[in-house]
Amino acid sequence: MTDYNEKILIVDDEPNILHILGTRLRLKGYSILFASDGKEALAVFIKETPDLVILDIMLPRLDGYEVCRQIREFSQVPIIMLTALGNVSEKILGLELGADDYIVKPFSPKELEARIKTVLRRAIAQSGGHSKTKVIYQLGNLVINLEKQDVLKNNEKIKLTSLEFNLLLLLINNSGKRLSRTEILDNIWGYTPERYIDTRLVDVHISRLRSKLEEDPGTPDLILTARGTGYMFRNY
Repeated sequence: MTDYNEKILIVDDEPNILHILGTRLRLKGYSILFASDGKEALAVFIKETPDLVILDIMLPRLDGYEVCRQIREFSQVPIIMLTALGNVSEKILGLELGADDYIVKPFSPKELEARIKTVLRRAIAQSGGHSKTKVIYQLGNLVINLEKQDVLKNNEKIKLTSLEFNLLLLLINNSGKRLSRTEILDNIWGYTPERYIDTRLVDVHISRLRSKLEEDPGTPDLILTARGTGYMFRNY
């Protein structure tokens, strides 16, 4: 059983997947909500405010991309997308729209459970605050307040998902240090060496973070590319 009773919304038009995932996740202690099409998913989300969404891409009425896009207009709740085997463009588009992670069909329920646990642990840690001594960082026109979990750019609040916020903190706390994509995956997504590692997860989220924070994302001044390695935050 889990220490919390987090609500998970499972969105899929395959009854078998809803049944299997719902049964397994309930046994883990989660409270489960279901939706079988995109419009129903949005209605359930607004009414029930789940803690995490498992979202298939291929849905009737509204597809998963549109559901993800609309959720991101007003909520930063974690989203794990279910994608078709080998379709790279599906994965990348889902991440660009704000999904935190993806898992490929057919998938192992145990693997999905591990992803859920990691994503929820990260979100809970952020909502509980941070224990860093320094709680406010000022970097040019950016102000990052750890206590309030706010990021301001030119005095305007920037919307970051829990994943993006934690990715930013990892980079800042290691400013001037090159972080490999594998290190970032391990720290933020909780990937282990035994798992198949897709470094595009890192690249897409770095790109999203740059688009929100950099003055010119094409020539970044804060989040720098460490050629042949990964990324690093400008030493300050």
